[in-house]
Amino acid sequence: MAMENVTTTQSSTIKTLLSILCILFITVTFIVLAMPNTERPKLTYNIGEPWTSQQLISPGEILIQKDPKVVEQERSDALRNEYIPYYNCDLALAHRQVELFMEKYGQGIEGFSAYSIQCIADDMRRFYEQGIMAQTEYSQMLSEDSLAAFMRVDSKQATRVQVRNMLSTKQAYERITQDPRLVNVRELLSHLNINEYLIPNIIFDQRRSEQAKLDIIAMIPTNSGLMKQGQEIINRGDIVTEEKARMIDSYNDFITAESHSGAAQIMLTNGIQWLYVAQFVMLLMLYLHYFRRDYLTKPRSLAMLFTLITIFPVMNSLIMRLDPRNIYILPLCLVPMFIRVFLDSRTAFMAHTVMVLICAATVSDKFTFVAVQIASGIIAITALRELSKRSQILLAALFVTIVGVFTFTIMRFLDNRDITFEALKHYYFTFMFNGVLLLLTYPMMFIVEKLFGFISPVTLFELSDLNRDLLRRLSEVAPGTFNHSVNVSNLAAAIASEIGGKSLLVRVAALYHDIGKITNPVFFTENQSGVNPHDRMTPQESAQIILGHVTEGIRIAEKNGVPDVITNFIQTHHGAGLARFFYNTYCNQHPGEEVDEKPFRYAGPNPFSLEQAILMMADSVEAASRSLPEYTEESISNLVNRIIDGQVADGFFEECPITYRDISMAKRILIEKLKSMYHTRIQYPELHK
Repeated sequence: MAMENVTTTQSSTIKTLLSILCILFITVTFIVLAMPNTERPKLTYNIGEPWTSQQLISPGEILIQKDPKVVEQERSDALRNEYIPYYNCDLALAHRQVELFMEKYGQGIEGFSAYSIQCIADDMRRFYEQGIMAQTEYSQMLSEDSLAAFMRVDSKQATRVQVRNMLSTKQAYERITQDPRLVNVRELLSHLNINEYLIPNIIFDQRRSEQAKLDIIAMIPTNSGLMKQGQEIINRGDIVTEEKARMIDSYNDFITAESHSGAAQIMLTNGIQWLYVAQFVMLLMLYLHYFRRDYLTKPRSLAMLFTLITIFPVMNSLIMRLDPRNIYILPLCLVPMFIRVFLDSRTAFMAHTVMVLICAATVSDKFTFVAVQIASGIIAITALRELSKRSQILLAALFVTIVGVFTFTIMRFLDNRDITFEALKHYYFTFMFNGVLLLLTYPMMFIVEKLFGFISPVTLFELSDLNRDLLRRLSEVAPGTFNHSVNVSNLAAAIASEIGGKSLLVRVAALYHDIGKITNPVFFTENQSGVNPHDRMTPQESAQIILGHVTEGIRIAEKNGVPDVITNFIQTHHGAGLARFFYNTYCNQHPGEEVDEKPFRYAGPNPFSLEQAILMMADSVEAASRSLPEYTEESISNLVNRIIDGQVADGFFEECPITYRDISMAKRILIEKLKSMYHTRIQYPELHK
């Protein structure tokens, strides 16, 4: 049996380790894939401001690129002035159309002599050789420019001709009808349907025309000069002018092209970035291993932590690709705020620091970025040290914005850079927008709760409202149980505050832990008034009703949308313990018989968190204290020690992170609180007459 337990433990450890490694690999890979992993970070600047980086030297012969807007304008002007479209002249098409006309009318037709038909055919041949264009195309080209020209391609020879020397289909028809040789049959020409045989044979050549455009564009130079190898581009402190900006942009393009020079360089860049991100993720994992090992065994905690650490660096890389000046729009402080609310402050700070250092890999002004984000993260964590109302999020967003602006301005001043409002206006607007985005913490908190199964302080405060339907029903249907739950809530919260547990969580959980007693309230002593229905039942039947309040409580909680975190308290507040009263009664009624404990034992499991252990102790002690014949310090102390020592002996706390010191402090607090609750009133003396 021992070997089986060891094997099971080893298997569980291996699975946990593999899960952690898988999470690490996925996190690092996604972040690196989003980073600009095939090029070096581009140097950024602000025109009119001093250059704050080190002296920049040309690493080779670099063409100085023109402003893209200037190049685009030059190309547009060249196309407007020099571009001539190409049209193919299809004489074979013309020949076919004349043949079709002669096949139909060449043998003669009533009213037309053979000579008239031949005249029409001659006109068609002549007009086709001159060139016939589609009516719409012909009219449009002449309306734009009366001297419009195009390149006419006959076979393989291209000739520049003017559009007005061509004929439209309409003009060709009119020329035929006006032929002096056809004056005698002009009124009968409509019977021949000549338009059917007059179709455009001057056809637009898409391929040659596009190539003509490309040739013109290729003739426009995109550079305005050449930087020699070793030439100084800009020195620290120099003002960035338009010309210097073009030189810096050309340097960026040169470095980018160099980084694309081969697969080996790309692989090297990817590998270095992967190692850079992996080291910080591993440092965070080391922190969890040494200081918050419990999170490593909670998949939802790890999932939330590394999902946030993955999403924001990816978004940071995307912003850097679009516009580096907007880097402070991204509300990175959402990460420590969420982690602070759902986990703890130290983990929030460590995760935020790791995330900021990862994001800094893609930022040019790294030191300023890290200083601003670390300062903002600290103030965000501090502002949400205890989230109890929505206004705290508004204040946190305001403080983060102020600290971000202040830190950014100070860093600019230390770098001897322009700190006038005009120079920093854009950045100030990004900080303000960042603060507005931080207000999304409240609605997004609900999404995080649902995705990862957490519960926020805001939700706990909502659940603790005694006017909620479920708690109001409990107070009406089972007032004794309700009073017991309130007392347990106060006791458990006092213990949690003293030993470092989550007092708000255990307070709310205590209010709901006996919610299953709503179904059969009279079967529980705190709700009875003289009549005990168990007197007419066997111990097994009574035990099943008592045990059933746990499963019934879980069912009611799930039906009413109570979060799983609270439902776990309902499930574990008796652990796998016995319904001792009915078990002992049955044993006494059947002396010498081997009694099966299963009908008298709760399904469990035992508490697996500190708060669940606190609730079990407070619940058991408060319920038992009602049966004391007298309330003295000795009787209360004996009761508390006997019950909690029994729970320890039964192994109820073996699966939760509670220490003997915590248990000792819990005993002391319970004794003090019960003494205060059940203190003996002083009898007032009577007045003697």
